[in-house]
Amino acid sequence: MLKIEDLQVHLDAEAGLVRAIDGMRLTLSRGQTFALVGESGCGKSMTALALMRLLPDNGRIAGGRLDLDGQDVFDLSEARMRQVRGGRIGMIFQEPGTSLNPVMKVGDQIVEAIEAHTPLRGAQARAKAIDWLRRVGIPEPERRIDEYPFRLSGGQKQRIMIAMTLAAEPDYLIADEPTTALDVTIQAQILELLKDLQRERGLGLLLITHDLGVVSGMAHQVALMYAGQIVEVAPAADFFEAPRHPYARLLLRALPDADRRGEPLAAIAGTVPPLWQTFEGCRFAPRCDRAMVHCATTPPALTGVPDRPVGHEVRCLLYTDVREPLPRAAAQPTVVSEPNQDARRLLLEVRDLKVRYPLSRSLLGGRTRYFDAVGGVSYRIESGRTLALVGESGCGKTTSGKAIVQLLRRQAVIEGQALLYPSGVVGQGAASDLRVDGQPQDLFQLQGEALRAARRQIQIIFQDPFASLNPRLRVQEVLEEGLLALRPELDAPARLALLHELVDQVGLRRDALGRFPHEFSGGQRQRIAIARALAVEPRLIVCDEPTSALDVSVQAQILNLLRELQRSRGLSFLFITHNIGVVEYVADEVAVMQAGRIVESGDCDAVLGRPQQAYTRSLLAAVPRVERRMAG
Repeated sequence: MLKIEDLQVHLDAEAGLVRAIDGMRLTLSRGQTFALVGESGCGKSMTALALMRLLPDNGRIAGGRLDLDGQDVFDLSEARMRQVRGGRIGMIFQEPGTSLNPVMKVGDQIVEAIEAHTPLRGAQARAKAIDWLRRVGIPEPERRIDEYPFRLSGGQKQRIMIAMTLAAEPDYLIADEPTTALDVTIQAQILELLKDLQRERGLGLLLITHDLGVVSGMAHQVALMYAGQIVEVAPAADFFEAPRHPYARLLLRALPDADRRGEPLAAIAGTVPPLWQTFEGCRFAPRCDRAMVHCATTPPALTGVPDRPVGHEVRCLLYTDVREPLPRAAAQPTVVSEPNQDARRLLLEVRDLKVRYPLSRSLLGGRTRYFDAVGGVSYRIESGRTLALVGESGCGKTTSGKAIVQLLRRQAVIEGQALLYPSGVVGQGAASDLRVDGQPQDLFQLQGEALRAARRQIQIIFQDPFASLNPRLRVQEVLEEGLLALRPELDAPARLALLHELVDQVGLRRDALGRFPHEFSGGQRQRIAIARALAVEPRLIVCDEPTSALDVSVQAQILNLLRELQRSRGLSFLFITHNIGVVEYVADEVAVMQAGRIVESGDCDAVLGRPQQAYTRSLLAAVPRVERRMAG
């Protein structure tokens, strides 16, 4: 087994000593899945890096022991650690776009891992790499093995990362958000593959994720982290049926689905506190809906729960003899109103959109070969409405979104029309009967200042927040770029006031403005990307997996924020996602894409409740869901 005892991880930062992990202990057995869940910034990914001894330069293991079958991994030399890293303990990283070498073919990277940790060489190693590409759901693996990472979608790169890790056949696997970028069908395939490996090889899996649906279907044990500490650990069935920590209860109530449509999600007020501060009492107390006066001064210990099975432990004073009769009320979530549907305004109409990428060009002027990424899609988006675009990875969802925002002009051949209607154009009745007045602009024909003006009206939130943020700029500079280019009327004090408002809205502390993107977790970087899109006050935002990198509580904050902005500003969204729960909660209409075409579209309730296409039914059948058995 893999046993962590009193793990302490410290980071040296400008603000002081950061205690990223403070006294963690857990045990991972072969053939078992241990899920580590919690908010972005709580220490989940830092735990994974510590176990692999891959901490950043300013980090160090300040105490504790990692026992691997009786041997302390922290005492190994780096030469011996290289044999353990990948061979005994594998890791799937959170961001495949930055984990894959951009100048190496993906097949060479997989073969390198196979040859480093198995006896296979040459053609045998390549054959095994192709087999693993096939097992993780990469289409045409014989051709894709010679592709570079930039030619693959986010979900495909994640599958490459999974194949590279599993091909080395480790005994234990640390999976840091392994299915974040995957659509539900491929996610189900990958999770089933991991279950098969557990049965065949006794693989021990430490699953780090914010997807409680995945945890519900995969985990044997669950540990919930907050601010560097484990606050609750329990058998998975007991955790979902009878969570004891107030934080766990709030997380389960923050999950979006159709039943909660039209009402605000139970977002947890505030953010994870900075870990460079000295804590005197319970770290969750400032955000807790059951906090008591003494919670601010008495630190709780991780102890067993009297009425629960052995192994269910919680770090909360509610389950000790320390009592205070005056509970403190927590902040209530913002009430979100439904947008006014009396006036139906057509904002964007896409007609027969086709996007083709050139694959090769003849040196003698011969015919260019093309790949048809989008094969003629049409849809409408109204003001104050949300159209969700769903489908498998590689089906053309992101490509169609980027085409609308004019990001593919130099990379692809774009045909069709994207008609942007002026604000204030009113139609009546259903979407198919909208009457419009005024002359729309075809986005694909705009140039110069007209294109710049259109870009203020349409913004995008990218799928990979790390790759979309300039690593050389501080967050304030990142957010000010759009303001300087598209809102020049704002002076410096007005811009700073707006930035303070934005970071408050997306759940970041204001000191984030002075930091660089690499200093944040994946979920925090996504919040920065959302703030950047909101800064110029657009009419339409193309949301490319905007909540895929966010934990449940922050996802609830962001979804509440987007719905409130939609209500107050008439903002519209093209919501590209594979999270069906989010679609059920936010979408008015749904379009299902397959192989570059829309195969089913219509009202959200009709498409998801009564799907007509077999492909749509297969998507919905693969969605992992949390059974809502929690009492209270």
